Amino acid sequence: MPELPEVEVTRRSFADRIAGARIASVTLGKPLRWPLGCAPDDLVGRRVLGVRRRGKYLLLDLDEGLLLLHLGMSGSLTFAPAGVPAGTHDHFDLLTNQGLLRLHDPRRFGAVVHAASEADPVARKLLGHLGLEPLGDTFQVDAFHAGLKQRRSAIKQVLLAGDVVVGVGNIYASEALFLAGIRPTTRADRISLPRARLLHTAIRDVLGRAVEKGGSTLRDFSNAQGESGYFQLEAAVYGRAGLPCRRCETPVRLLKQGQRSTFFCPVCQRP
Repeated sequence: MPELPEVEVTRRSFADRIAGARIASVTLGKPLRWPLGCAPDDLVGRRVLGVRRRGKYLLLDLDEGLLLLHLGMSGSLTFAPAGVPAGTHDHFDLLTNQGLLRLHDPRRFGAVVHAASEADPVARKLLGHLGLEPLGDTFQVDAFHAGLKQRRSAIKQVLLAGDVVVGVGNIYASEALFLAGIRPTTRADRISLPRARLLHTAIRDVLGRAVEKGGSTLRDFSNAQGESGYFQLEAAVYGRAGLPCRRCETPVRLLKQGQRSTFFCPVCQRP
């Protein structure tokens, strides 16, 4: 599933090229997770002002309204010259005078939704519950620690929930917890301020490095220019069950939390 780094990498790969573009047509394929929310022809003639990200959503700001794009579990965007026919799993085409933005989504858990503004109930339903942006200035240690103190669940589960801090997906939660030396099963409300500070720094570090590496390509992720990510190649614990910890050489362990795989070092990560 594309997580925050993959979505940010995707945004950066086409944002400059689509900025200022005028929409010529919108073509829908098979139904996605949610309906578009307007007639495709209503978007014709509108101009794309820019592309932002909120959590795992891409926000295309238009001169009237905005489009919220979510890649779902297997989706990817391409931005290329027009002319390539849509394939079986291409379900949304936004043709502009500067190129074609296409959503490819084999499992169709992704979505493109129109909203009048971020204050629109449709947008608020999708974005209103999201936590702090880990790569933004609002991600402060005190607010992060205060959020953890309200949660009694295991810290790994709290990170994945996205209502305290958004976008720390499965790979990056395992990696950040390793870097901070925190066992993934530790209850969030029992994490002290000094340990929360370590985790805060680790989250920013891991996500920042993942963006620099182009995200993680475990199956079929690629950015809007068709390029794969390489962060998974330098993972400290994720996907390394049974292999020696890169720090202490103790075998990395695997456990299941909420049906997700968690990797950790039993020596380097304390409860």
